[in-house]
Amino acid sequence: MRTEAEMMQLLLETAKQDTNIVGVYQNGSRANPKVQKDIFQDYDIVYVVQKTAPYIFDKTWIDRFGERLLMQDVGAEGTNAQQHEYYGWLMLFTDGNRIDLHIETISHMQAHISDESLCEILLDKQDVFPELPISSDRSFWIKKPSQTEFSQTCNEFWWCLNNVAKGIWRGDDSYAFDQLNYYVRPMLLRLLEWKAGSMQDFQCSGGKSGKYLKIYLSEHLWKRYLKTYVGYDSDLTSALLDMMTLFEEQAILVSQALHYSYHIKEGKNAQLYVRQVLSLSPDATSIFSS
Repeated sequence: MRTEAEMMQLLLETAKQDTNIVGVYQNGSRANPKVQKDIFQDYDIVYVVQKTAPYIFDKTWIDRFGERLLMQDVGAEGTNAQQHEYYGWLMLFTDGNRIDLHIETISHMQAHISDESLCEILLDKQDVFPELPISSDRSFWIKKPSQTEFSQTCNEFWWCLNNVAKGIWRGDDSYAFDQLNYYVRPMLLRLLEWKAGSMQDFQCSGGKSGKYLKIYLSEHLWKRYLKTYVGYDSDLTSALLDMMTLFEEQAILVSQALHYSYHIKEGKNAQLYVRQVLSLSPDATSIFSS
């Protein structure tokens, strides 16, 4: 596997030798000083170019980066190559390295480079880059919610539970799993992000899929969250009940930390309904008895 030094030399030498490339910058985890380096880190590289079309019309130029196992084009579909201001290729190589490489016009770069705080300039051949702050994960910090956002998230969590319970009772496992993971879980994850944010004065990032939350939450709380992930042969009902308990507990704590109100009765009513549905026999003709 080529080393980081070898990869960076290849990427920068390519830019230096190409007169159409006027600058290079990187973003992603390699531009984040807080992230521990490992063998799976991508090289998120952007070449700032005078014209993008030559690279799009003849893509053989990327062969210089090594033998590929897989590649994916990430350009705008249906756009004429002459009109592309930003285009890219995701490449996985036979030695295990991965490059997420983009080309970008000067004007597009100058309009958008400040959109993300994880940005490190590697080469500036024609003084095209604006002055930028030191690369950091600031733009990914957890945002403090408003009272309305907090209340809506709690409402969404409690409301969507009825669909999970319904799916379990009907034996529609795939539906129940999807409702749990695509609608209910994101609300719980958001709440735990706010929990971590409140503990760090909202100067921290939860990372993709909340992967950095384990740094800020207690080990016990993090394990309780991970326990709610279930597979086909796992107990979906137990996971649902665990999520309800965890959400209610943390919603109260987060509301106190943020000095927000929390609709306790709403949560209690949702739990009452779910537990009632889960207790029904397969041939039930009524959800609640008269």
